[in-house]
Amino acid sequence: MIKVALVGCGRISEKHFEVFEKFNERIKLISVCDVIPERAKKYSTKFNVPYYTNLEEMLEKEDIELLSVCTPSGLHPVHGIMAAKRRINVLTEKPMAINVEDADRLIKECNNGRVKLFVVKQNRFNPTIQLLKKAIDKKRFGKIFFINSTVFWNRPQEYYDMAKWRGTKRLDGGAIMNQASHYVDLMLWIGGEVKEVVSFKDRLARNIECEDTGAAILKYKNGSIGVLQVTMLTYPKNYEGSITVIGEKGTVKIGGTALNRIEKWEFEKYDDDDSLVEKVNYIPHNVYGEGHFAFYDNVLKTLEGKEQPMTDGEEGRKSLELICAIYESAEKGKKIELK
Repeated sequence: MIKVALVGCGRISEKHFEVFEKFNERIKLISVCDVIPERAKKYSTKFNVPYYTNLEEMLEKEDIELLSVCTPSGLHPVHGIMAAKRRINVLTEKPMAINVEDADRLIKECNNGRVKLFVVKQNRFNPTIQLLKKAIDKKRFGKIFFINSTVFWNRPQEYYDMAKWRGTKRLDGGAIMNQASHYVDLMLWIGGEVKEVVSFKDRLARNIECEDTGAAILKYKNGSIGVLQVTMLTYPKNYEGSITVIGEKGTVKIGGTALNRIEKWEFEKYDDDDSLVEKVNYIPHNVYGEGHFAFYDNVLKTLEGKEQPMTDGEEGRKSLELICAIYESAEKGKKIELK
C-alpha cells in the first residue's frame, strides 16, 4: 500500500478523499494538513488519522510516500518542493503553478530528488474523452481543421468571498487559469502544439483581481485553428463544458456540464468504436467529473512500477505555458508566439 498524506482540505480535496475510500486496499491515508484547524479535524476524524496545521511539521513527523497537494494554486510549487526535498513523491492539483518559472523549479526539484511528479488532469480519463482520443489516434478525422472548447459556468460572488485567495493574481489566477485549465490541457492533448495565440480577457461582474470572462484564438503548428471561450457569469448556473473537433472526415462534440455526454459523433467511415457512444455517456456528480479515480489508478501503477505516468510535470507544464501566453496576449494586446 502506498502511504499518502494530503495538504489542503478545501473544495477539491473531496475528490481525493473519495479515491482514498474506494482504493483503500491500495492506498493508505496516514495524515492530513490544513491551515484551518476545523477543516483538518473533519477528515482527521473521518479517516482516524492525525492532522496538522503546519505542512513542514507533517512532512518531518510522518512516513509519507506521496503528498497530494490541494492547496491554492500559487502554493502548489511551494508545497511540492517541500515534499521533493524530503524524497517524497508529489501529486498536485491543477494548475501545477501560476507561472512557468515556478513550474520549472518544481520539476527540477523533483528530478533532483529522484521522485515522481504527477499533475491532476482528470478530464483526460473521462470515458467520453478517451473515445475521442482513440478517434484522433486512429486518424479518423483526416486533417483536423478546427477545435473549439467552451466553459460556460457560473461562479457567484459568494464563491470568491468564501476564500480570500480565490481570484487573486498571487494565489489563483482567473477563469482561464483556474476553471478552464483542464480544457486548455485537452485542446493541447487532442490538437497538438500551438504556434501562436491572440486573446482577450476581462473582469465584467465579479469583484476579484483577475478575469471572470475570456476568449482566445489559437493557431496550431499543424495549421488547425482553435477557439477557447470561458465565462464564470452564465445565468443562472453551470451550462456547458465542451470540446468540438471538426475535420475533413468527421465531426465530434463532447458536451454536457463536464464533458460527460457525446452530443455529435459522425465520421465518413464506420468503426466499431461508434457502437460505444451511448455507453460512455454518464451523469457527473459535479463539474470535476469522475476522472480522479482513473488518474489515481495510473499514479499507483506508476509508483508500483507497472505503468508510466500519463500526466507528469512536463505534461502539466504544457497547458500552463499556453495559459500564460493567453494572459500575456490579453495584457499586451498583441499576438504571442510560443516556442
